[in-house]
Amino acid sequence: MERQPPPPPAVETHFADLCKELEVDEGVASEAAALLEEGKGVFLTSPSFGSKSPEDVERLCFAFVLYCVAKLKGKGMKQESSRFRLWKILEGCKLKYNDFFKESQQLLSKIDHVLRGRYGTDWEDQLELKQLQSLVNLLADASRFYCKAFNELFLSASTGQEPGSTKSNPEYFCFGWLIFLALRSKSPELFKDLVSCIHGLVAILAILLIHVPAKFRSFTIEGSSHLIKQTVRGVDLLASLCHNYHTSEDRLREMMGKFHKAIEEFFSMKAVRASECKTETLDKIDTDGLIYFRDLLDKECFHSNFEKLEKLSSTTSWEGELDLKRFLINNDNIISAGNSSRDFTNLSCPKRVFETLASPTKTIKNMLTVPSSPSSPANGGSVKVVQMTPVTSAMTTAKWLREVISLLPEKPSSKLEKFLSSCDTDLTSDVTKRVSIILEAIFPTKPSGHWSGSMGLNCTNAFDIPWAQARKMEASKLYYRVLEAICRAESLNTNVNNLTPLLSNERFHRCLIACSAELVLATHKTVIMMFPAVLESTGLTAFDLSKIIENFVRHEESLPRELKRHLNSLEEQLLESMAWEKGSSLYNSLVVARPSLASEINRLGLLAESMPSLDDIVARQNFHAEDLPATPSKKRAAYSGTLLLGLDFI
Repeated sequence: MERQPPPPPAVETHFADLCKELEVDEGVASEAAALLEEGKGVFLTSPSFGSKSPEDVERLCFAFVLYCVAKLKGKGMKQESSRFRLWKILEGCKLKYNDFFKESQQLLSKIDHVLRGRYGTDWEDQLELKQLQSLVNLLADASRFYCKAFNELFLSASTGQEPGSTKSNPEYFCFGWLIFLALRSKSPELFKDLVSCIHGLVAILAILLIHVPAKFRSFTIEGSSHLIKQTVRGVDLLASLCHNYHTSEDRLREMMGKFHKAIEEFFSMKAVRASECKTETLDKIDTDGLIYFRDLLDKECFHSNFEKLEKLSSTTSWEGELDLKRFLINNDNIISAGNSSRDFTNLSCPKRVFETLASPTKTIKNMLTVPSSPSSPANGGSVKVVQMTPVTSAMTTAKWLREVISLLPEKPSSKLEKFLSSCDTDLTSDVTKRVSIILEAIFPTKPSGHWSGSMGLNCTNAFDIPWAQARKMEASKLYYRVLEAICRAESLNTNVNNLTPLLSNERFHRCLIACSAELVLATHKTVIMMFPAVLESTGLTAFDLSKIIENFVRHEESLPRELKRHLNSLEEQLLESMAWEKGSSLYNSLVVARPSLASEINRLGLLAESMPSLDDIVARQNFHAEDLPATPSKKRAAYSGTLLLGLDFI
């Protein structure tokens, strides 16, 4: 009788082997195995995995349970800083970040009851998966921008290197990224969003252009298309970079000041005025206002400086779940975490970057080189057509906020005040008070002694306040602008200036404010607050917000197409799913429009709760009402009959 082949190893055996290979703590491995056993039926037979192979599904499930247990079991323990991290798990399971985050959402919904029983009702908040996914997207976009910009400004080959040179472009490239990570680790409040990160990276590029030997540049100063802004004293470096990358010069100078102070602290170096230095890197550059560090990239100090940066760029916060240095070699976050043998010759950020980070001593001794950039002048590349990316989109819309919205007055214009004062009672005071309260709920600028964590941004320290103040100001100016445009259109439509039914409607104003705040958040692409947080902070439902989007887009003619696209996508999301959830004001509207449905809607408990008053929002935010004038009347009569809005706010 022919001997039968042995049965394949069981899932449990595979998982045990993986834990042993990754040297997972025995307690974590044991609890993860128990969680896997409890949810195995759901994990491995879920139809949501589509066409994935059984092996892929198995690895996803292994990574998921390991992360859940490592994160939830180790929360608050003394060993938190040495806890098993997500990036190690994904590397061991040979998984991509994007695959893991995508499939985790499916798995979380299927074993909610299991995790709730083991780790409490707040297990999802403790996992911080959504925040990590947003951070991965942000840093992927930022590192991709840095790779591209560096290769535009510097040669990616050893062309022109002196014999025996110990430094090459990969080290400068990594050095810049590590300075960025080090300051980000030290002062995370400076880099809350993509726009802030890009300003930081442009500041790094400016510092590198000032310090990296000129022979490594991909251009010459004379007639350069990279540095086109001139003064009588030479090239205006910062103005040129701002022109190229749509950054604010004031904000760039501020960011460079932060990096200068950090460099002084990190390396115990003294900054000197660039105008006092004679170096080839500053030739034909207007040095007014620029800073120079004599030993920053000196060959005798470079190695020790590099090692210091590697230590300083590490973080023990929740961001430690990711290895931020690896974004240089995996900046698309598409390559499998464990695929270190991949051919990197076609990537703008080469494999040698990883080698530099892994062993700077070896790299320096081996005098690494990198393939020449296809677009560099050395290759005779032509000018590329600019493509819209998350970074160009963010910087374009940020420029619109900076150059159009930020220049507007902080209070209602005289035209808007005329509309407000023409109502049955003067509503100017009500409007200004309301916008202050609602935007304070979304962008808190006062530290709270009893923070609930459920509303707005978590301003846990004073350093968050300037960021929140700036966003609050942008949102309020945008709100006043769109409100005035709507009033003008309604006045023309009805041929009257008394717009009391519209301007006295509480829900209408809150929707307009929430929409303005959402656009500000979408512009900056922050990871600290994501939709639908603006709804939670304002007491609105998804259906409420959906009713204002079309009118907002119609009446703000200067709105960039990227933000129009964002609002259109948001409207689809609201109407297709969120507006139909339990507690949506859609059901309140249905009860009015279709009374025959009232009994069934009430039986199912679908109705939305009453919208919280402004006094309630003030109380929830735990800031003193005396800091603001008294709140406007709690809730006016429902607005009805307007031709402009199409749907009543009830």
